[in-house]
Amino acid sequence: MADDFMGSSSVAEGIAWQAEHVAANNAPATARVVRAQLALLDGETRVGHTLRDWHETRGSQVLEGAVPLRLAGGLYYLHLTGAEDALWPVYRQEVTDQAAVDALVLQVVARHDDALLPWFDSPPQTNEAGRSASFMAGLLWLSAQGIGPRFALNELGASAGINTMMARYFYDLGGVLVGPAASPMRIKPEWRGPPPPSAPVEIVSIKGCDQLPQNLADPASALRIKSYVWPENLDRIARMDAAIALAAERAPDVVQADAADWVEALLAEPQEVGIVRVIHHSIVWQYIPTPAQHRITHAIEVAGAAATPERPLVWMSLETNRATFAHELTVRVWDGGEHKGAVHLLGAAQAHGAWVAWEG
Repeated sequence: MADDFMGSSSVAEGIAWQAEHVAANNAPATARVVRAQLALLDGETRVGHTLRDWHETRGSQVLEGAVPLRLAGGLYYLHLTGAEDALWPVYRQEVTDQAAVDALVLQVVARHDDALLPWFDSPPQTNEAGRSASFMAGLLWLSAQGIGPRFALNELGASAGINTMMARYFYDLGGVLVGPAASPMRIKPEWRGPPPPSAPVEIVSIKGCDQLPQNLADPASALRIKSYVWPENLDRIARMDAAIALAAERAPDVVQADAADWVEALLAEPQEVGIVRVIHHSIVWQYIPTPAQHRITHAIEVAGAAATPERPLVWMSLETNRATFAHELTVRVWDGGEHKGAVHLLGAAQAHGAWVAWEG
């Protein structure tokens, strides 16, 4: 798939590729809804015009900006709020003929044209607890390497902060059990490869930032986050409900901030002796503008050069390899000694945490 889509035919390529990607991730109904967006390109709705003219009006790439998933979220939101039930048979996979799905999506968009337009304004808030499995495995690996076991976690693009509650989740990672056994959040991905090391991990603090943080304690915000969960993925919906319940008990610590500004301010703060400072993020790097990416990278590398064995710095990410489209878990460590920021590829994972392929 090409990264650069220029013009209406390229937008069509992007929609078609996104539909195939969604289908490959066990969401055939949502894939049909995404594919139906092709039918909108020739129509006269404002949504169709926005799709067709995306580059001219927004100056962004279709797939880099996850444009088809923005609209798919808006369509599911209409169902969740009770504003529109026409697509429910599609989500339940009672209607599977693509032409029939196309017709239903055209009808729904025509009825809710204005209401759907704001969904193009921001990327999907795919806040997925399943990704915490990769982060926890990364912490186990770090601790086994002698980096840890006490960690202060700082998440970029934290959205509603679901992964900033990861210390409160229970994990079964290839048979390695971690976290409070009584937690309502059960994270047990299909584990491929050897298990991660069994090592002590203590998360002493965890916080995050986002340009548009969502409040899970607010029903409207929680519903918006839930609208990006593909409706046929019942396990993801169950995790979302568990996260909402945990947030009601104690809200995540997420602030509204630009990622680059936040990282620079964070790294200027004193670091406690014996605590590993971790900056981490998942499926968010592609949404950060290139100048901000450079600022973040520069700030981390400069701070890493000043790290010591008593005050190590870690950069951990679960992000898309733009060449292979695998979601790779990588770790960089600076400790003023043998670890000098080299990239360690620990494995790969399904985008929503269904499986983890561990290399360690």
